[in-house]
Amino acid sequence: MIIERIWPGNAWRNYHYLIACEETGDAMAVDPLDWQACLAVARARGWEIRSILNTHEHGDHIGGNEGLRAATGAKVFAHAGAGGLIPGIDVGLGAGVLLRIGRTVEAYVLDTPGHTRSHLCLLLQAADSSTPAALFCGDTLFNAGAGNCHNGGDPSLLYDTFVQQLAQLPDSTLVYPGHDYLARNLAFTLDREPGNVVAIERHASLCTLEGTHQGATAPVFTLGDEKRHNVFFRLHESEVIARLCERFPELPHDPDARSVFLHLRQLRNQW
Repeated sequence: MIIERIWPGNAWRNYHYLIACEETGDAMAVDPLDWQACLAVARARGWEIRSILNTHEHGDHIGGNEGLRAATGAKVFAHAGAGGLIPGIDVGLGAGVLLRIGRTVEAYVLDTPGHTRSHLCLLLQAADSSTPAALFCGDTLFNAGAGNCHNGGDPSLLYDTFVQQLAQLPDSTLVYPGHDYLARNLAFTLDREPGNVVAIERHASLCTLEGTHQGATAPVFTLGDEKRHNVFFRLHESEVIARLCERFPELPHDPDARSVFLHLRQLRNQW
């Protein structure tokens, strides 16, 4: 499989993706807001965009659907529950559905509510078992962060998605989020876990590039990386818990993981 990350440099710091079969040149566009940029890359690579995958219904993820559909004839795939929220869905998807891109790429649908109730992620498996899986996670999981739940979401469902689904994937899984918020998210992790050496080093490396860091040059992290520098995966760390109890004295000294996650999400909303 071939994955092309497209950085349009817009105010929302979106990422767009093309997933292509190296044998056939068939491609899927993921959340192609800047559809002209996606189309230009596909044409330059000699690929044909045959499908559009929306991770969820927000305008900065679906706004390019109609332009790209008109230019390519691609079909729109989205969560089956988003039928009244995303115009013109051709195929509604549910958990476990297998999508094929050309002859070499298999993609499994994960039903991942939280950021919205009709959010999905896509897990790619290459035909070559030595190639790591790839997770296209929209606004559920960000590098060093978690999606907000302001517009149709539920933080308790987001916790379930993180713990019951994302955390269970292999650590080698490559993470492809819907936005680049890395610097800000690492800063929040360090606010909550100042002793996190991995987050310290990664944040320092970004600070040396202050003013020049762009999503186009950001590294692609693995799920194992996220478990080391993303506080929303570090719910049992003693420093995270102790500092959270200082901020929320009503919490018990040994809060359960769900309470830790929800209070972290509450803090991040105001941070």
